[in-house]
Parts: sequence; structure tokens; C-alpha cells
Amino acid sequence: MTRSTPSPWMMLAIGMFGQLAGTLVVSTPPFLIPHLHLTEDVDLVSAGALAAAPAVGTMISLVAWGAIVDRYGERLAMVAGLALVSVGAAGAFTAGSLSALGTWFFLCGLGAASTNAASGRLVIGWFPARRRGLAMGIRQTALPLGVGAAALLVPNVVDGAGIRPAILTVALVAAVATLVALAIVDPPRPDRPVLTPAAGSDNPYRGERTLVRIHLASALLVVPQYAIWTFMLLWLIDGHHWSTTAASTLVAFTHVLSAGGRIGVGWWSDHLGSRLRPMRWVAIAATAVMLGLGLFEASPFGIVLAVAATVITVADNGLAFTAVAERAGPFWSGRAFGIQNTGQYLTAAVVPPILGAVVSAAGYGWAFGCVAVIAAAAVFLIPKDAAPRR
Repeated sequence: MTRSTPSPWMMLAIGMFGQLAGTLVVSTPPFLIPHLHLTEDVDLVSAGALAAAPAVGTMISLVAWGAIVDRYGERLAMVAGLALVSVGAAGAFTAGSLSALGTWFFLCGLGAASTNAASGRLVIGWFPARRRGLAMGIRQTALPLGVGAAALLVPNVVDGAGIRPAILTVALVAAVATLVALAIVDPPRPDRPVLTPAAGSDNPYRGERTLVRIHLASALLVVPQYAIWTFMLLWLIDGHHWSTTAASTLVAFTHVLSAGGRIGVGWWSDHLGSRLRPMRWVAIAATAVMLGLGLFEASPFGIVLAVAATVITVADNGLAFTAVAERAGPFWSGRAFGIQNTGQYLTAAVVPPILGAVVSAAGYGWAFGCVAVIAAAAVFLIPKDAAPRR
């Protein structure tokens, strides 16, 4: 097979690795929280702010990276973005203060944003519609696998060798991913149609609210996802008195399970011919499991619910991404991905410090219960299926 017609699965694999590497780096700060809070006596609000730093960087750059993907292609965007992640991680390795550490991880977030739009466009561009749900579900496993790898790697390396060796490890992974991304081949795109006054604009946001409702619902569903991602490790160690090794192993295992969940709901959406009906059911399940976790967080059953929550709360992402891309069309999907992710990362940036304050004031149960209310609101925002643009 020639370079001009690569295997779609190979392009998917390269895009996944790039997104996994970016996710690994930007997921490092939350897994520094147990060490910072329990060993170095950093308060949860400050530690939560550090955890939010890469999300802020990602949030403010997503639309710009989407525009770069639309204009210049997936390969350039992912290579440039991962190079920026590598530079930021190298800087974090040299940081001598919490504020400097946050600044460098903010830079990592700026670069990691490129992998969202670029890897998503690789799926939409190289896979036919009948396989996109499955392919996007597989692509979306890069996020929980990246978080799971960070959960297993970072706290254990920190316990054994310190913060800097942990950061150096993730920096090396980002550098390797940058080199691998050079093998990306941009997918072909159809000729842009000539628009007439009668045909109107190709802007998919003009005259309808479907995409806006998907963006808003997805942003709300990030709250339970980041509540679990940020605080599960600390909750197991601080609330249930688990060892770092045992807690990090369970967290990593739950993220492997959640990767399988994303593939499963992607396949389900292909089978139904719908992205939004499964997304609504996932939102209902997320509401139920977070409410249960709020009620039973202090019991052993709470641990079972936390595992279930890790799987359920991330299952909607691939469905929403595929729905957004199909509705936006080939000339707007990069920007639509950027807008989609901006809403999600805006939410993700405020979850750690706010929930950190709630945990400090009222405990984990109240924090998880409040999250369930937010997930319930998302159920009513998810629109009915709309016809795709391609």
C-alpha cells in the first residue's frame, strides 16, 4: 500500500498514540496530588489548581488547532502540537516551584489540544460512515488509556524516586510520539461546494441548535468524568486507607475497562445508526452511578460504584465527537472539534479546584452527589438525531 493510500487502521493507531502521549502528560498533575497533599502539605485547592493548569492550556487553544487542521491538515497540527508538549514536559522537569510547574504543564496543555482535532479528523477522513462509530470509539480509548497509564506510572515513580523522574518519563513518551506522528498521511477531502445565495452558508451553526446542544451536554458530562479522574486516587488513599500501589493499580485497571466501554458504545451506535440515543442513555447511567457513589462513598460498595463510574462517565465522548463531526461536515469538523473540546476543557479546568473545596468543606459524598445533579441536566440537553452533512 502506497503512502498516498495508507491503511486507515494504521492512521488510527498513529493518531491514538499521539493522543495517548498527550493525555499521559496532561494527566500527570492530578496524580501528583496525593504526594503534594499528604506528604508536602499542599492544600487541595492549590493542588487542584495545578491539576487544572493543562486543561486551561488545552481549552484556550482548541479552536485554533481545529482551524489549523481544517486549513493545513492533520499531520502538521499533530507534529507541532506534540513537539510543544515535549518542550513543556521538559520544562516541568526543571521546575523549582509549584507555580512554575503549573506554568509548564499549562504549555503542555496548549500542545496536547492539537491531538484532539487531528486524531478525530483522521478517523472521519479515513473511515466510512458505517465504521466511524467503532473507529471513533477505538480512537477515544487513547484518553482513558493515557489516564490509566499516568495513574499506574506517576504516583509509583514519585513514591520511589520523586517528582522529577516521573515527569522525565512522560516527557520521553511525548518526544517519541512526536517522531511517530511524522508518518501521518492527511486524508483526502472532497472539493468544497460553490455556495450560492439560495444555498446559503456552509456554517453548520447557522440556523440550528443541534451542535450547540451537543456541545453543552458534553461539557456537563465532563464534570462526573473529571471528578472521578481527579479524586479517585486520593479518595482511595485518604478515605479508604489504601496503599499508593493498590490504589493506583485499581485506578489504572478501571481506565482499561473504560477504554473497552468506549469501543462498545461506538459499536452500539453503528448498529443503531444513531450517536445521540446511546449518548442519552450514557448520561442517565452517569447520573445514577454518581448519585449512588455520593450515598455510599464511605462503604466498600462505594468502591464498586467508583469503578463503574470510571467506565460510564467517559463512554459518551466518542459518541459526541462522531455526532459533531458528521453534523459539521468536512470543512467545519476541525473547528467544531475545537469548540466541542473548548466547552469540555473549560468545565474540566474548574472541576478540580471547586470539588477540592467541596471535599475539604463537606466530604467526598457531597462532592459526588452534587456531580450527579449536573449529569442529570445533560440528559435534557442532548438533541434528537439530525441528518449528517456527509
